[in-house]
Amino acid sequence: MNVEELREYCLSLGEVEEKIPFGKFARRYDSTLVFYVKGHMFCMFDLDDFTWVAMRSTADEIEEISLNHTAVLPGRKNMRLWLNVALGGDIPDSMVFNLVSRAYSIIYDKY
Repeated sequence: MNVEELREYCLSLGEVEEKIPFGKFARRYDSTLVFYVKGHMFCMFDLDDFTWVAMRSTADEIEEISLNHTAVLPGRKNMRLWLNVALGGDIPDSMVFNLVSRAYSIIYDKY
């Protein structure tokens, strides 16, 4: 998978907006692309360092996936319900796409 494939997939889910909102906080974040549905974030990754993707999830799903895959990266405290995945690890691209779709559904259904 490459950055454009994931970007196109996120946009194909419907009613999706993309923004680079974090650069105003620190320069190191000015390449973090974030996808929104109904005004709420569901997926993000770094355009310049496409080695990870973060997506909304549930606590139970994060725990289950973490137990079965080493490519799950530690999350930040303020991003408790976000699943962070290292690309190129033991989570295949097809599963990453499914997890992004699930993240979209979590937010879409909530709002």
